[in-house]
Amino acid sequence: MASRVKVCLVAVYVLLVASNALINGVDGAGECGRTPIGSAAASLTPCLGAARNGRAKAPPACCSKVGALINRAPKCLCAVLLSPLAKQSGINPGIAITIPKRCNIRNRPAGKKCGRFIVP
Repeated sequence: MASRVKVCLVAVYVLLVASNALINGVDGAGECGRTPIGSAAASLTPCLGAARNGRAKAPPACCSKVGALINRAPKCLCAVLLSPLAKQSGINPGIAITIPKRCNIRNRPAGKKCGRFIVP
């Protein structure tokens, strides 16, 4: 009897681990591909000043990160700018969405909507 309980518990444990892997797999395939949105947001830390102030110059490190993100996953930038993490960081999405233009990124998704904002 005790061995049946152990087998049952092991089966439940395996089922839980497998379902957790499936759930995490689905989570990782969003706008940023397999990169979690928090990691994508963290990669844009050189852009914090430019994302809060429309008059601030976007530093070269920011421009290269934004350019790489747009090339890899264009929808990811919008997802990052509209995320709760961005809001907590004091980022103004209306200002931050202008960074690709301020960086002179040529392949930016101009004219696309990002929430209620239009990408210039």
